[in-house]
Amino acid sequence: MSGDLLMVNITRAADLTVIGANGGGWVAPTGTTAPATPSTQPLAPWQPLGAISDDGLVYGFDESSQEFTPWGLTSPFRTQITKSVRTFKLTLWETARVAVQSIMYRIDAGDLDPVSGVTSFAETASPQPDRRAWWFYIVDGATEKGFYVPQGEVSDRSDVTFKQDAMAGYEITVTAYPDDEGNTVYHSDKVPATPAYTGS
Repeated sequence: MSGDLLMVNITRAADLTVIGANGGGWVAPTGTTAPATPSTQPLAPWQPLGAISDDGLVYGFDESSQEFTPWGLTSPFRTQITKSVRTFKLTLWETARVAVQSIMYRIDAGDLDPVSGVTSFAETASPQPDRRAWWFYIVDGATEKGFYVPQGEVSDRSDVTFKQDAMAGYEITVTAYPDDEGNTVYHSDKVPATPAYTGS
C-alpha cells in the first residue's frame, strides 16, 4: 500500500565485536618468530610479562599528514601521510619478574641474577638501544587477536608510585620499528566470519 512505510534493515552482528576481556604479553630477543596462531602458547625464548593492569592494552596510532589544496579550492585534493607510528601501551604489575625488570631498566636478564638473595644493578645515564621482539594476545570468547612486533623498543616509561592503596606498576609504551620487510606489526586473528551481505 502506498501509505506503508518501508524500513531499512540495519545489519548488526555482536560476535564481530571485540571486548578486551583478557590477554597477555611476551617478550623475546629480536629474530624470534611469532607463535603460529593466536591459540599457540608462546614457548622459550618468549618470556611472559605476567599480570597486566585492568587498563589492558592500548594499540596506538600516531600519524601526521600533509594536505595539498590547489589554488581556487577550499578543500585538499590530495593528502600525503608523512608519519605513521604504531605503539603498544600497558602497565606491568609483576615488577619483581625478571623479564619485566629487564625491559623496564634496559638490562640483560642474565645481569639480574640474585647474589645471596639480593639483586643489584645500576641505571646508566647513557642507555643503548634495546630492541626486542614482542607478542601481544587478546581474547574475547571465541575471538583471539595476536600482534607480533619483530622490532620493538620501550620508548616511554611513566612514573612509578609506591603507596598503600595502589598497585605499583611499570607503565610502558613500546614503539614498533620496521623490520627488514618494512613492516612494523604483524596481525594474526581468529575471528568469526563476516556473513555475506544480502541487503538485510
